[in-house]
Amino acid sequence: MTELHEARYWRQLDSGKVECLLCPVGCKLADQQTGICFGRQHVNGKLYAINYGEVVSMALDPIEKKPLYHFYPGSQILSVGPNGCNLRCENCQNWQISQEHQPTRTVSPEQLVRAAQDADSIGIAYTYSEPLIWFEYIYDAAVLSRELGLKTVLVTNGYVNEEPFRELAPLIDAMNIDVKSLDSQFYRDICKGSLTDVLRTVEIASSSGILVEITNLVITGLNDSDADLQALVDWLARLDRKIPLHFSRYFPQHKMDHPMTPSARLQNAYNIARAQLDYVYVGNLDLPGTSDTICPQCGGALVKRAGYQTRIVGITNGHCAQCQRKVDMRL
Repeated sequence: MTELHEARYWRQLDSGKVECLLCPVGCKLADQQTGICFGRQHVNGKLYAINYGEVVSMALDPIEKKPLYHFYPGSQILSVGPNGCNLRCENCQNWQISQEHQPTRTVSPEQLVRAAQDADSIGIAYTYSEPLIWFEYIYDAAVLSRELGLKTVLVTNGYVNEEPFRELAPLIDAMNIDVKSLDSQFYRDICKGSLTDVLRTVEIASSSGILVEITNLVITGLNDSDADLQALVDWLARLDRKIPLHFSRYFPQHKMDHPMTPSARLQNAYNIARAQLDYVYVGNLDLPGTSDTICPQCGGALVKRAGYQTRIVGITNGHCAQCQRKVDMRL
């Protein structure tokens, strides 16, 4: 790094330590100590975002890979991520870059935005590990993106404090938020985090004009019971039944060796959710019909998907071609 970027949310403590105020972890750091996310360090009485512009991964991806199915379907988006995370999920599917230190390269906000333009991308998705630990970098790049008409997307665990998220939210166009369970104990034991903070982020995002989609990783024997699934669906239906819910198949990773999610459990999750929600999808598994977008009014197919191949088949001028209902998508 060529320069230090002071963090936006922190305070000095009487003990001589500094406290990070970005996320609910609230790391209290002695001089030269780095936070749990790898991205923030106490240096001589101040907290610095040492991960500013430090990119661990970059690729041009289909928007459906995020997954976002209702945000410019069929488009491509430049996707980048930092090294680190503020949760410690035992089942982390990207643990190599989120839970371990990996090499990075420096990409300035200006370079990142230029790369998105050069790639003919609709914008920039902050993803792969946990983007909200990149708060200062995302904020600066999102300001530039907004000026140039590029979209800003977050694929996040939603584990952030309210004040910084409310500051960032006006610059965000779409989010996929990972809601791991509606069981507080699951978050405490498996993720070392807090459910209530994540749900608050979802609620703020959905009321701020951001297009929100939810992902739930269905883990065998941990959050896949009918009661677990019903609690998630009930909560989302109360919030907004039009918010898309993606169920993802779990594979043994990191510290967890539970068996891979059986296809029958994912089909069951889909069936439970479809009884109350307008849009439900299954990822990481080919279950016929569970990747298509269906009009909730007439049942006509709006978008057909096979893997990351996307075809808009039933939308005309932003409305269902069969019944003329306005579609719940950004197109």
